[in-house]
Amino acid sequence: MASEVMNSALDRLEHAVEAVRVAAEQAPEAVAQAAHGVSGGAIDPFVFRLAIFVLSIFVGYYVVWSVTPALHTPLMAVTNAISSVIVVGALLAVGISASGYATGFGFVALVLVSVNIFGGFLVTSRMLAMYKKKDR
Repeated sequence: MASEVMNSALDRLEHAVEAVRVAAEQAPEAVAQAAHGVSGGAIDPFVFRLAIFVLSIFVGYYVVWSVTPALHTPLMAVTNAISSVIVVGALLAVGISASGYATGFGFVALVLVSVNIFGGFLVTSRMLAMYKKKDR
């Protein structure tokens, strides 16, 4: 009885995971196609995605350069946490993917994120050292 319930739950979980995977694959294309449809075909989906990318560059620039020095250390800690999530994705791309491109890009992402995390910890440690009392 318990094994039947467990198998049924696992089957439903597998179906749910597959539904989420399909939705995640179709989401970016659906947004671009919606913009294409709303504009009456005047906006190409590539142009829509490019506009979002350019706007995100400007927002990122202004957010990073407007951070006060007192908030820099907590911001670096959050950046390291986000990079650790990217490490998990890169490991999955390297280990699970059957495509050579995905494996190569996953490896490059893994190397770059590792450098980012290591550098983030060095910068954070230097920032924290600035707030310590100096020995005389």
